Amino acid sequence: MFRGSAPAKVDDKGRLKIPTDFRRVIEERYGPDLFVTSIEGDSAWLYPLPVWEEIEARLAGMPATDRVKARFLERISYFGQQARLDNQGRLLIPQILRESAGMSGEVVVSAHLDHLVVWNRERFASRLEHQPFTDDDFRILSERGI
Repeated sequence: MFRGSAPAKVDDKGRLKIPTDFRRVIEERYGPDLFVTSIEGDSAWLYPLPVWEEIEARLAGMPATDRVKARFLERISYFGQQARLDNQGRLLIPQILRESAGMSGEVVVSAHLDHLVVWNRERFASRLEHQPFTDDDFRILSERGI
């Protein structure tokens, strides 16, 4: 499991230096291969490859004619690329995703339990400000036992 968040940087070549605590979990539990993708192109989702393969297995069990599956796969494939951590713990973010998500310089790497999400730091701060956590959100979580 991944927990918390950490500041990081995307260098001029489009490589993200994975924060040390996250890198340790990736390497020890999953190995160096990840699937980097997005649905909306506003952030990068970093899935350890074994976690992503479990999602692919569930998708494979859905009918090929399922339109939601098709739309999901279109977006995941458009933004997605398999990547490998280098010896310095860096990972290349696909160019199309870097451009759409404004991935350069300062970023935030945020844990989402089984994967990481990377945001342009300014966009993430704006998102938190403009999409507050509401009383309804607390109610829904409470109804779901959280």
